[in-house]
Amino acid sequence: MDRSTARPWPGNGGQEPPPLDAQLMARVARGDTEAYSSLFDLVSPRVFGLVRRVLRDPAQSEEVAQEVMIEVWRTAARYEAGRGSVITWVLTMAHRRAIDRVRSAQAATNRDQAVAAQSVETEFDQVTDSVINRLEAEQVRRCLGSLTELQRESITLAYYGGHTYGEVAALLDAKLATIKARMRDGLIRLRDCLGLAGE
Repeated sequence: MDRSTARPWPGNGGQEPPPLDAQLMARVARGDTEAYSSLFDLVSPRVFGLVRRVLRDPAQSEEVAQEVMIEVWRTAARYEAGRGSVITWVLTMAHRRAIDRVRSAQAATNRDQAVAAQSVETEFDQVTDSVINRLEAEQVRRCLGSLTELQRESITLAYYGGHTYGEVAALLDAKLATIKARMRDGLIRLRDCLGLAGE
């Protein structure tokens, strides 16, 4: 028998299977396909029942039960009669695999939820930042509108245009001292208008 191929679910044609014991397992360990067929018929219903109680989903339960029976075929040589009965060994294996499947499914769900939450949070943060930036820009424009023309032009050229005091004075055809004074007064008014006086 190909050890990678699972048998279909049991149906023994009305024949009485041999007893489930260490001798049957020993034959399975030697690659005896008839012995494995008998073992499959004896234990697979109980394996499926146990897995179904853990997973509840029929399709997943059948899949895991098949995996267990393949593992039994592949690892039969590891069975030690002195450590417990054959059925206990097989059902322990089945329970372990069922729990692993539950944990794997839960981990996948947690990952999906984390990704979804992160996406929502990122989107929310981007919207918040956009709104705040827009509100701040509107408030700055409103406050700039409350300045005198020379104050507004001086500050705009210096802070938004990147010009020096001297360049601003030349562009506006005004004295350097006048530009500095107007910018100082304008910045004070801006600070008060924006509510930054206490910061």
